Amino acid sequence: MATNRIATTVWHGELIKGNGETTFESSGIGTYPVTWASRAEEANGKTSPEELIAAAHSSCFSMALSHGLTGAGTPPTRLETKAEVTFQPGEGITGIHLSVRGEVPGLDEEGFVAAAEDAKKNCPVSQALTGTTITLDAELA
Repeated sequence: MATNRIATTVWHGELIKGNGETTFESSGIGTYPVTWASRAEEANGKTSPEELIAAAHSSCFSMALSHGLTGAGTPPTRLETKAEVTFQPGEGITGIHLSVRGEVPGLDEEGFVAAAEDAKKNCPVSQALTGTTITLDAELA
């Protein structure tokens, strides 16, 4: 069964001086401010499309890696994934770097890296972002 998740952004004014609020409607977890400055300069307590992509990618990748490891008979105890989305004004998103550190009893480093590469390739968010270069560092804790 397909699911839909909904977020809404209301924007006020022009791009550079304007501002907006993004609301996570499906989860109800809140409304967060967003500005051009929070995207192209410092966050200053506001979010950006790239931070939202990073959150989506790190959580999706972690789920895909956990699923793959469990299916291979080596369920993880803990996975910590960071996604860094690089935005260059005038160019757009120029890359995403995933870093994962895992605790996986019974698995060696080579097996963990292979599982992480598979998750990078096959997680739905990675697949949605195929127009972007995605790099990965993976290591066992």
